[in-house]
Amino acid sequence: MTNAKLRTFSGIQPTGQLHLGNYLGAIRNWVQTQAKYDNYFCVVDLHAITAPHDPAELRAATRAVAALYLACGVDLDYATVFVQSHVPAHSQLAWLLMTQTPLNWLESMTQYKEKSLRQGENVGAGLLNYPALMAADILLYQPHGVPVGADQKEHIEVTRDLARRFNDRYGPTFRLPEPWIQPEGARVMSLTDGTKKMSKSDPSDLSRISLLDTPKEIEKKIKRAKTDPQLGLSLDLDRPESTNLLTIYALLTHQEPSQVAAEFATSGYGPFKARLSEAAINFLAPMQTRYRELTQEVGYLETVLKTGAERARVVAHQTLTIASHNLGLLPPT
Repeated sequence: MTNAKLRTFSGIQPTGQLHLGNYLGAIRNWVQTQAKYDNYFCVVDLHAITAPHDPAELRAATRAVAALYLACGVDLDYATVFVQSHVPAHSQLAWLLMTQTPLNWLESMTQYKEKSLRQGENVGAGLLNYPALMAADILLYQPHGVPVGADQKEHIEVTRDLARRFNDRYGPTFRLPEPWIQPEGARVMSLTDGTKKMSKSDPSDLSRISLLDTPKEIEKKIKRAKTDPQLGLSLDLDRPESTNLLTIYALLTHQEPSQVAAEFATSGYGPFKARLSEAAINFLAPMQTRYRELTQEVGYLETVLKTGAERARVVAHQTLTIASHNLGLLPPT
């Protein structure tokens, strides 16, 4: 009988600022369950270079995302925090998996179809092969589960398909991970369109509340959030903006959505938005204070990421060695 903990892996791209949707849909779940698992939390910077970007901004954002992981409550007693590009096995296993991935699997991915339309002739091979790199990220650590938002379930299914295909052809190599999706709050929607998820890639900054927004920025964004003309708020599929704002308020104040809906059933949007702004500001204040402390402590974050990468390399190398051997590659001497 073993007391070993189940292992998890997850990561977020350092593109744009992390927002409430990232926290409520993913990071909060990491923090709430981290003591139960052996966690590997990665800043997936290699994915960020599949689209046009500014190198200096990417380096700064990578550091910021790692600091926000810790500021949000990720505990180094339970988690290994590291940067994807600091563990070369991610790129190496991605290539091995690409050689085994049918092209039509990649071309059919929703993310590729949507982003390739936006990028047009500038779309690169990296975007097409994104799922193979994501599969490598996950499979390297042989996790039992991957805590992700509902929108990432397709990628986990492709990861499982690739692992199964590899195992069937070359022998037992990878564990098939399960998507661990938080049912409530997993899809926080945009402030400017309640039918679309809150996203870092949305061109409008008014669509999201970033974790590092100032109180004035939060008030401005919530004040301008899209509403409908109906008096009173309700949880109604035909009222996506009302439903989204009530859901966000419930999550920030740790209440049931139905309870919040009853409280504001006859309220106008003005008074409600004032309460929502206050709740968001109070909710983010401790996180922002901790972030400033972490980023101002000279050398601390760099030490965390160095230690995390060293730990991650040990596990990743073990998996890469097995996969390389099973494929028939000659081991180095």
